[in-house]
Amino acid sequence: MEVSVSAGPNTTGAVRHVLGHLLTPLLMCVGMGLAYLGAFHAPQPHDLRVDVVGSGPTTQVLAQTLQNKGAGALDVRTVADRDTAITALREQNSFGAYIPGERPELLVASASSDTSAMAVEKVFTKVAAAEDAPLKVTDVAPVASGDPTGQGVFFLLVALSIGAYASVAVIGGAGAVLPMRIRALLAAAMSLVVSLIGTLFAGPLFHLVDQGLGGVWALSWLYAAGILLVGVGLHTFLRRWTTLGVMVLFVMLNFTSSGGIYRPELQPGFFGALHSFWNGAGFVEGVRGHVYFDGRALGGHILVLALWLLAGAALVVAAGITEARWATQQVAAAGERQTERQTEQETEQEMEEAVAV
Repeated sequence: MEVSVSAGPNTTGAVRHVLGHLLTPLLMCVGMGLAYLGAFHAPQPHDLRVDVVGSGPTTQVLAQTLQNKGAGALDVRTVADRDTAITALREQNSFGAYIPGERPELLVASASSDTSAMAVEKVFTKVAAAEDAPLKVTDVAPVASGDPTGQGVFFLLVALSIGAYASVAVIGGAGAVLPMRIRALLAAAMSLVVSLIGTLFAGPLFHLVDQGLGGVWALSWLYAAGILLVGVGLHTFLRRWTTLGVMVLFVMLNFTSSGGIYRPELQPGFFGALHSFWNGAGFVEGVRGHVYFDGRALGGHILVLALWLLAGAALVVAAGITEARWATQQVAAAGERQTERQTEQETEQEMEEAVAV
């Protein structure tokens, strides 16, 4: 005996429901492709600041030649001596300094950006080769021994981000029945836990930094707390689109503009512009400044992270007020329905009494 099963109204509705939800991963796929490939697929220097050390006519000619050949790729200037060049590198005002001569030397600061240092080295290796001289490369700000590529801070950023925005999905979904103040407390607690895990990774486990671990924890907490509060606040308004919204903010636009792989000088202008105020850049550059550059510009990076945290707090407050208003409206609507039912019951009772009379 054969039993045929046809797609009834319930099955059709379920398929439509699934297809509607499949729109989210498709948008994630498109967004990730546009963001990552747009930011990373063809890094090219533009206005990459480098110095040529010296003051004579030969130095001036070399600097001008590099500027002209670079066609906008390099911003070449001259500095008087080696110490001035090192100071500029230590203050992250330049990414390489070339000292011409019989034994040419290139000064770089890999802690500022390893990929930028590699781009500079590629340029000046050709310059030295044209002079038939081997190039000596000196790193005046090397990274920690546990982070030889200089990209460990970026991957720490990834771990913190995933821990934070994944927690948003749990707090916003499973915790939706809880009062907003409880959800906010859970977000604060999770940000602390995530930041401690990140600090464990950065220090004892992988030795990504060899000093300033307390400051790394503080920056990690600021960063994770900002993501959690923004996400929890947005969930009230975005509902099932929260995951996509958080991924756009804290993955697609965040990782690509953080400067952890390529700094703005090697990226398209859009991502370079985001670098100036996005929270991932605030974290990455904050950690670099704190650990390797004696706290240079650290206040500005902390301000960026603090503003994202305040934005998250404002969203949470707005979400709490909105939910309270919705609850009041639901109570009022329920009261109206109850009044209508009572009126109907009283009318029916009156009619029954009239018929009985």
